[in-house]
Amino acid sequence: MAVDFPYARSLVVVRSRRSEKRSGKTTEEIRYYISSLEPEDLTPEQWLQLIRGHWAGVENRNHWRRDALMGEDRSRSRSRSLLTNLALIRNGLLRVLNRCFPGDSIPVIRERIQAKTSLAFRALEA
Repeated sequence: MAVDFPYARSLVVVRSRRSEKRSGKTTEEIRYYISSLEPEDLTPEQWLQLIRGHWAGVENRNHWRRDALMGEDRSRSRSRSLLTNLALIRNGLLRVLNRCFPGDSIPVIRERIQAKTSLAFRALEA
């Protein structure tokens, strides 16, 4: 299989199977990962640990930022689609703020926008 990633050395396939307790429905998901490591550099268990560690870190960092800065965990909704959409909007907002106010922390950005609300509109226009 040819891949347009010049440093790709490995293609890792992870198959996940989940069973929902309520419905008893089982779903299977297949995910693909590309790595610059050689296939024999890691055992299958190490590959899995590497992948899980990466995504756990991404989720923890993003979730913490959304919760600490935007109060995500205070939501009382249990609608999965609503919560997912709000998380996407919050992620997008964090990216916009980081792009428009490079080098500033989110609390500093918040203070600047509260002091001068027109900065919020300027960020959205950018």
